[in-house]
Amino acid sequence: MPFSSEYSNICWQCLKKAPPFLRAINYGLYEGILAEAINQLKFYGVKRLSKPLGRLLHSLDLPETDGIVSVPLNTKSLRERGFNQSLLIARVTSKNIRVPLLMDILLKKRETPPQIGLSAKERLLNLKNAFEVKGNIKGLRLLLVDDVMTTGATVTECSKELMKAGAKEVIVLTLARSSMM
Repeated sequence: MPFSSEYSNICWQCLKKAPPFLRAINYGLYEGILAEAINQLKFYGVKRLSKPLGRLLHSLDLPETDGIVSVPLNTKSLRERGFNQSLLIARVTSKNIRVPLLMDILLKKRETPPQIGLSAKERLLNLKNAFEVKGNIKGLRLLLVDDVMTTGATVTECSKELMKAGAKEVIVLTLARSSMM
């Protein structure tokens, strides 16, 4: 979201209520060719787009981290789609920046209705207690990768669980930032 002033590096939402992640880094806005490429990957199964999309993230000034975690899909969604687009992007990012990809650390333990059409508050409620951490991440600085950040509900819930499990810090990395405004 826009910063609270020209002298700030914190958005007004984060000033109002600090999120469980340290910061969010987004490559671009969810519009135009970037939105089209993400949609082709996510909804039409054009998996070969994961490499060029993942390479876009490599062009960003990323902080040092100990591991990369992708936002998970529940088992049913994974079976229907056949792949997790966030995991594909995270795999490319992991190779590009030479940081280990920590697979199967963060799991989505229950099926939730799609987030599309829900308000920010409804999105948070929809995802409450939907994620769990398996494995030891105590003291690790983690990069949490997702394709699109809209209200931040998904990355907030994932970050809460990662922090609760002992992560030192979580930094969110997405291809695109969308706005519900």
